Amino acid sequence: MNIEDVLEADWDAVPNLRDPVLVIALRGWFDAAGAATAALEWCLDDRAVTVVASIDPDPFFDFTHERPEVYFDEDDERKIRWPENDIVIARFPEGSRDLVVLSGVEPHTNWNIFSECVFQTAKNLNCTVAVTVGAIAEAIPHSRTPSVFGSTTNATLARRLKLSRPTYQGVTGIVGVMQERFEREQLAAVSLRVGVPHYLTNAQHPKSSAALLRHLEIVLGVPTRHAELYEEIQRWEELHDAAVEGDAQVSEHLAQLEADYDARTQIEIPTADDLGAEFEKFLREQPDEDTEK
Repeated sequence: MNIEDVLEADWDAVPNLRDPVLVIALRGWFDAAGAATAALEWCLDDRAVTVVASIDPDPFFDFTHERPEVYFDEDDERKIRWPENDIVIARFPEGSRDLVVLSGVEPHTNWNIFSECVFQTAKNLNCTVAVTVGAIAEAIPHSRTPSVFGSTTNATLARRLKLSRPTYQGVTGIVGVMQERFEREQLAAVSLRVGVPHYLTNAQHPKSSAALLRHLEIVLGVPTRHAELYEEIQRWEELHDAAVEGDAQVSEHLAQLEADYDARTQIEIPTADDLGAEFEKFLREQPDEDTEK
């Protein structure tokens, strides 16, 4: 199987993009409570986007696990909705750049081919950096704003943005595979992750989505409308508070999580403003793809 068999795109029809960055979130192992994909979908909501490439779902999914859905369209015709991995362009004339966004579903099989599809998209659209966003279950309290942490294998980015270098060894998801693919092809890549309270992974947690969006807005220089999530955050926090109240054991556990979290966040970590300023400098120093050609 070649990528031409599964990646549908017409690169020549894509107009020039302004300093594009590839941003990726995939529902699955690295998307606790759906916080990462929800963040990107919120960012793109009500914004005109253009689908520039589509990855055929058939070779990548076990449909007994990721089942397609039946629905009726506007003409009352019965249709099948398959798992989608569409790559879209979002233009931000009021921001610093345009984004190339993949907000989709983690594939079950053929991860190397899938990763190649994503990399070729970045290459053909002249993206100089790829940013993966994810969410993981952590021992943190829902009553605090979750921190966002970043890592990169790119030595220059790690130094400039004061990000950690990956040290994890063990089983990984498709994001780990893509990060290795980007590194091998010398495409600078950053991984941003936010924590989700481990006792809320079966519920929505818009506070984690908003934390990711705040970082993306400052680092990438594009508006993400994260402030508009305030009412949704308040609504879900009230639901979470109600679930904890009345259970003395859970309340005690929450108090301990709050104490531990407050102690950890006293450690200095790079702010979103620091990351944004250095990220802009890094991008300005990258060679122009069109000039090289």
